[in-house]
Amino acid sequence: MDLSFANIVQVISDSAIPVVILLIVGYGLFKKVKLYESFIDGAKGGFDVAIKIIPFLVAILVAIGMFRASGAMDYLIALISPLTNLVGMPAEALPVAIMRPLSGSGSLGLVTEIIKTHGPDSFLGNLVSTMYGSTETTFYVLAVYFGTVGIKKTRHAVPTGLIADAAGLVAALIICKLVFS
Repeated sequence: MDLSFANIVQVISDSAIPVVILLIVGYGLFKKVKLYESFIDGAKGGFDVAIKIIPFLVAILVAIGMFRASGAMDYLIALISPLTNLVGMPAEALPVAIMRPLSGSGSLGLVTEIIKTHGPDSFLGNLVSTMYGSTETTFYVLAVYFGTVGIKKTRHAVPTGLIADAAGLVAALIICKLVFS
């Protein structure tokens, strides 16, 4: 059996979701939780939340559309690219890094475009895919969740979320350089 870093990562990624599902179900059975009823109750609550967040979704999507249409993203990319070139991050990946904290669907569109252009097995395709999975839609999540429960002051949530996104981007770059270079 080949114990290379790439193979170890592949085994972990192939088994992560089934193991987590089995752990959750096993823990629920151990605690004698009625799993199906709990799932249905959670689904009902999720539907109620979905109805409440629609205004917040519309607001954040309009803001994202304005950001992209105004050309501000292109300006920001031009401003940041000299710094990312120093650490070996391709300039083509910058739009995904910038859009991901704002919009999942917007960044997914950018990832799809890059994969169509450069291929799914290219370094850039692997990098933007890993970046997409390693970061969160921070502003979207904060707008929706805080808006739903009526929190007006985010305190440390924005800086913490952006720091976590930056850590995810750096980790994605390092891992992709190790695995795909």
